[in-house]
Amino acid sequence: MNGQILSSDLFPSPNPNVSLFIVTYLSEGLKVKGLLAEPKKGGTFEGLLYLRGGIKNKGKVRPARVAQFSQEGFIVFAPFYRGNQGGEGVEDFGGMDRFDAFSGFELLKQHPRLKDNRIHIFGISRGGLMALWTAINYPEATSVVTWGGVSDIFLTYEERMDLRKMLKRVIGGTPYSKPKLYRFRSPLFEMKKLSSPLLIIHGKQDQNVSFSHALKLEKYARTLKKQVETWYFDNFSHYFPPKENRKITEAVARWMKNQ
Repeated sequence: MNGQILSSDLFPSPNPNVSLFIVTYLSEGLKVKGLLAEPKKGGTFEGLLYLRGGIKNKGKVRPARVAQFSQEGFIVFAPFYRGNQGGEGVEDFGGMDRFDAFSGFELLKQHPRLKDNRIHIFGISRGGLMALWTAINYPEATSVVTWGGVSDIFLTYEERMDLRKMLKRVIGGTPYSKPKLYRFRSPLFEMKKLSSPLLIIHGKQDQNVSFSHALKLEKYARTLKKQVETWYFDNFSHYFPPKENRKITEAVARWMKNQ
């Protein structure tokens, strides 16, 4: 069953208030790995599916970041995606590996300490498109947040010349030779199916995922009369300074709990 935990091993936590576990879970028949964080104090908590950016060893899940969100009062699950850190399968940048995010949502739905079936979805960078696809697939998601998130793979190919070789290899061609495969990975074109409140966070100086991704996503969401809020930062790039990052993370936690 998708989301079923097959094994769970305690992992050293950087936060004394949070327990971390490396788990192996099922995703479309594959054994995939991920990081689960739980507040140590008793009680029930809202769930948060944390979807990392990058691919393979670039943009790996950071335990401190996951624990930071859990500290705010969430059970957090962060998939590593298939083929990574001992998991089965091959990561393919928002193609079939999106099911690892879907199965992560199922894992949280089954968690015994989940509060009122409230599950939020958070994606950063490449994880933004994974977050949007998961929210589209699960209309019951309480909210969805994309931070410096990709929304259109066509745009990524045009803007990131340094990623073109990887995209052609992973996706199977260029946007010109395989447009259907690029559209399949671009949640922008399926925004009509989104039901969850959406928060878009983006630095206007971002050179990794351009501000255009946020503007296009906002435009589509508003045109379709979706519930959308934007937090744009004039002077920040893809990487926010630690102090501001911490403050914004706390603000994101408050925003999610108010949805």
